[in-house]
Amino acid sequence: MPLVRRLGLGDAVFIGLGSMIGAGVFSAFGPAAAAAGSGLLVGLALAAVVAFGNATSSAQLAAVYPTSGGTYAYGRAELGPWWGFVAGWGFVIGKTASCAAMALTFAAYAAPAGWERPVAIVAVVALVTVNWFGVTRTAQLTRVIVVIVLLTLAVAVAGAFAAPDAAGWLSPEGLWSDGGYGILQSAGLLFFAFAGYARIATMGEEVRDPARTIPRAILLAFAGALVVYTAVAIAVLSSLGPEGTAASTEPVAAAVEASGRDWAVPVVRVGAAVASLGALLALIAGIGRTSFAMAREGDLPRFLAAVHPRWHVPHRAEVAVGVVVVLLVALVDLRGAIGFSSFGVLLYYLVANIAAFRQRSDVRRYPRVLQIVGALGCLVLVVTLPWQAVVAGVVVLAIGVAYRLLRVRLTRAA
Repeated sequence: MPLVRRLGLGDAVFIGLGSMIGAGVFSAFGPAAAAAGSGLLVGLALAAVVAFGNATSSAQLAAVYPTSGGTYAYGRAELGPWWGFVAGWGFVIGKTASCAAMALTFAAYAAPAGWERPVAIVAVVALVTVNWFGVTRTAQLTRVIVVIVLLTLAVAVAGAFAAPDAAGWLSPEGLWSDGGYGILQSAGLLFFAFAGYARIATMGEEVRDPARTIPRAILLAFAGALVVYTAVAIAVLSSLGPEGTAASTEPVAAAVEASGRDWAVPVVRVGAAVASLGALLALIAGIGRTSFAMAREGDLPRFLAAVHPRWHVPHRAEVAVGVVVVLLVALVDLRGAIGFSSFGVLLYYLVANIAAFRQRSDVRRYPRVLQIVGALGCLVLVVTLPWQAVVAGVVVLAIGVAYRLLRVRLTRAA
């Protein structure tokens, strides 16, 4: 049974914004500041350049292949089944780690001390249930969440700018204090924050007029997220300084607290919790669609390639995603989840850039230089991630490749 096209341009933009704003604005600046200090601003610019190349590649591909699965489908169509599998597997493992990161971020802001992991697990179960009842409900709830988060961030930025400036936070020495490697590592970690527009592409079978809607939605969501991230990064660094930002697990709330506006701190905490839920909601939907597409082609168990007869969602794939995320929430920490997520997503976009580079000129929307920038950027950023994330990513990637190789050989033997 096919999926149903119910989403318009506004729905798609809000789903992308919900994924991006929640995914990084409350969780990524601390690890990035630890890597690069104030140089995270340079890292943010580099991450944005790479992300823009990736966004244009995704938009160009989505206009030609308006189907579920995103780069999994694009890689298969343009480069072959193995390329598609690597992209799809990278997306599934990376974004499943993102789900765990968002659930843990939500619990850090919303749960009593000692109850973080149980509360995170309850949040995962609740949002899998919401997704079960249809993509229009997902889109409606995402709109509400994004509006709340944007209002919260407006309060946070205003409060942080009201605090006294941290000494020397924007000096040339501070920007380059950790050298080029630290800045590149911060860019790799901050790339985690931009990857939400992939959620739009993975839902290609549920968007109306996809050849027109998806490219526009991807670029609009990316531009909106870039403006938000830049404003928040400058506000937090000017209030806390690079050391304070790196030391805080809740840098946005800490920046508001430094301004003396104690009434705004609970508002920011609530907004952070809501943002994390919004990102988690959109992530579960996107991973479910990619898993559904991979199962439909036999690259994951075909049991997952089912569509609910009433709600028209890939319900088995989404439940499977929920189960894996619950296990990760019980076992991983936030910093490790962000690094591992970046590894998988950078791999995914590397394939997207190569596939877009190979497209014919009659379907080309953007110059090939953007795909070259995106692909090279992905390669550079992935090797500068924390080594633990790279090792874990390579191991899990190898497991997926071994699974598909075994399945192909068994199929040929049969």
